[in-house]
Amino acid sequence: MQVDELLQPFPIKEFHPFPRAMLGPGAHEMIGPEALKLGFKKTLVMTSGLRGSDIIHKIVESMKYHGLEVVLYDKVESNPKDYNVMDAVSLFQQNGCDSFVSIGGGSSHDACKGARISVAHDGRNVNEFEGFNKSENPKNPPHIAVSTTAGTGSETSWAYVITDTTTDPDNPHKYVAFDDASVATLAIDDPVLFYSCPLDYTAQCGFDVLAHASEPYVSRLNFPPSLGNALYAIKLTSESLREAVWNGTSLAGREGMMYAQYIAAQAFNSGGLGIIHSISHAVSAFYDTHHGLNNAIALPRVWAFNMPVAYQRFADIADVMGIDTHGMTKVQAAEAALAAAIRLLRDVGIPERFIDVKQDSYSKNRLGQGPTRFYENAPEIIGDAADVDRITNHVLGDACTPGNAKECTFETVRPVVDHCINGDLDDLLS
Repeated sequence: MQVDELLQPFPIKEFHPFPRAMLGPGAHEMIGPEALKLGFKKTLVMTSGLRGSDIIHKIVESMKYHGLEVVLYDKVESNPKDYNVMDAVSLFQQNGCDSFVSIGGGSSHDACKGARISVAHDGRNVNEFEGFNKSENPKNPPHIAVSTTAGTGSETSWAYVITDTTTDPDNPHKYVAFDDASVATLAIDDPVLFYSCPLDYTAQCGFDVLAHASEPYVSRLNFPPSLGNALYAIKLTSESLREAVWNGTSLAGREGMMYAQYIAAQAFNSGGLGIIHSISHAVSAFYDTHHGLNNAIALPRVWAFNMPVAYQRFADIADVMGIDTHGMTKVQAAEAALAAAIRLLRDVGIPERFIDVKQDSYSKNRLGQGPTRFYENAPEIIGDAADVDRITNHVLGDACTPGNAKECTFETVRPVVDHCINGDLDDLLS
C-alpha cells in the first residue's frame, strides 16, 4: 500500500512487521550462537567506518569461534551508495555466502537490506526496488543487524535509504525503499557497543531519534499504534541524550538512547515520517552530509512549519520533554516544545545552519580514512537561490513527504529549506 493511498479517507491502515530483537548490555556476545540457530554457515559481514576497530574484530572472531565462515565487506560509505550495495552482492555471490550480518549504524544496515533484496532477485540492481514493496521474492538471506549507534532504528524497520549514483551529478537522487521483505531476521542493540561512538555522532544520531519519534506523532497518517511509542521515545531522548553525549560511558545515558531509538523506529515503521527526513535526504544527496546532522538542523524549522496544524500534539511533546505546561495555552505549550528542542540542539553542540557545516567535518569517516568515492569533490554547502530550489524539488519528490503533518508545495516548503540553510534559529523563538 502506497503512502498516498494510506492518506485517503478510509479506515484501513497498515501495520508493518518488526524482527525479533535482543536488547541490553552484552547482547552482542550472542551473535555467534544466534547465527548458528538461524542456520548461518558462511556469512557476509557488512560494515562501514568501523573497519579496523575492536568491535568488528571481536564480533568476527566470535563468529569464527562458533564455527562460522566469515567474509568481510568493510567499504559501506556514509549515506550508502548503490555501488556499495552491488559490490557487496558480488562478494556474497562469489563466495557462496548464505547469510548477512550488518554492524554499525543506518548506513551498514540499509546497505545490507538492499543487498539482501538484490540477492533474492539474482543480483538485479538495487535501484530497481525504489518505492513501496517493489521486491517480488519475499524470501532472502537471513540477516542479523547489530547497532553501534543510537539513532537509525534500521535494525527494526522496513525502510532502507540508498543514494543512486547513476543519476545526473548535478541532480543526484537519494531515495527511500520500504519493503517488508527487507526487515532483518534478528536485531541486536547493545549499549556497550555505543561507548566508542564519538560525541558529535552521538548527538547527531540522537536527533535522528527525535525526528523518528516526533514525525509519526504529528503525521497526517495519525496511526494510533504508533503514538505511544513516539511520545515515550521523545521523553527518553530528552532525558538521556545530554548524558550520552557528554558522558559517553554512562550506561544510563547509552541505554536510554538505545531504547529511545529502538521504539522511535517502531513508531515511524507504520506511523510515517515527514519533511524533516525529506530535507535530510535531499541535502545529503547533494552534499553527503550526515543524516542525523541534517535531521537536527531541519527539525526545529519543520516543527515550526507544522505547528499550526498540530498544536495539541506539540503541546503533548512539551509535556514529555519535561516542561511545566500548567497555565499555558496549547499554542504556548507547543512553542515551549520548540524552544526545548532548540535548547537540546545547542546543549549537545550541533551546528545550527547548513552553511555552518564545513566539508572537512563530514567528508571523512570516523577513522579519518578519506572522502567517499562518489563525493570526492563535494563542494561546500552553497545556500544560494539555485541551491535552495534544487533541494526543495528533491524534498517534494521524497517518499516521506506525503506523511508530513502540513501540506507541502514548492511555495510553502522552499522558505523552510532556505531557513535550514541560511536562517537564524532565534528567529523561530521571536
